[in-house]
Amino acid sequence: MKYFALLFSALLITACSSKKATDEDKKLNKKANMFFKAVSPSLIDKAANNNLIGLGEKLYFETKLSANGTISCNSCHKLDKFGVDNEPTSPGHDGTRGDRNSPTVYNSGLNFAQFWDGRAKDLAEQAIGPILNPIEHGLKSEKEAIAILKEAGYEKEFKNAKLELNYKNVGVAIAAFEKTLMTPSDFDDYLNGDIFALSDQERRGLEKFIKVGCTTCHNGENLGGTMYQKMGLVKKYKTEDLGRYKVSKKRRDKYKFKVPGLRNIEKTGPYLHDGSIKTLDEMIDIMAEYQLGKKLLKQDIQDIKDSGA
Repeated sequence: MKYFALLFSALLITACSSKKATDEDKKLNKKANMFFKAVSPSLIDKAANNNLIGLGEKLYFETKLSANGTISCNSCHKLDKFGVDNEPTSPGHDGTRGDRNSPTVYNSGLNFAQFWDGRAKDLAEQAIGPILNPIEHGLKSEKEAIAILKEAGYEKEFKNAKLELNYKNVGVAIAAFEKTLMTPSDFDDYLNGDIFALSDQERRGLEKFIKVGCTTCHNGENLGGTMYQKMGLVKKYKTEDLGRYKVSKKRRDKYKFKVPGLRNIEKTGPYLHDGSIKTLDEMIDIMAEYQLGKKLLKQDIQDIKDSGA
């Protein structure tokens, strides 16, 4: 009996490995590579920056860098929850909630700017913003933050990482760690030529994702994070948040937000800048209607959700 089971497994493996890609499969793969790009496991040389990355990881989890000693980067961007807290908006050191959803930290190094409104140019600048935010970590000054780190014995660790212990370099260290938080997937294998890395259903969904026009905004390595876009591009969407305008003060930036990346999107809800959309099905439906001017069927939504992208 065991022999026949092994024989069946061998025949099944042979049958799967001999499966041939059709011209349509190849055409879709080529089209996908026009819009997307495979990612690498890290955006930083881990071996050459081992001490720096280790320091950044420790700082990422450091609760001392908060007014009540309980809040860290990981409080809102939980590494065991795909880099989010699955809350509409996150509570800070005194329980007060911010007005925007906490985006995932995974693959965030691929974004062209940081925060929903792009007010930070890179990960290093973003990482130190929440520490002095009165609602988030709640520290009063850079001087207070550095004093806390010195008292906690961080001077030696900064020295080992070849960094001066100053506020800016706190961000540099955390950013180095965050650059390792990449999540390559079967989709990347697909982009690299392994057509059957995605199932038939996933490839069907990917084709629909492209055909519907989602790639207008969701493209590149992170399937987003490459531009600002108005929320309510073809149909007015009700929101009080002025988005990018709060930073730029330019009229054309009203209601514009950084387009979020879609990697691991099924795990990082709720959705939108205010976390007001609970399910991915509803989010896809809203995006099609307000951004593309299209009304999708339930099957369209299901296919796009299962696209493997």
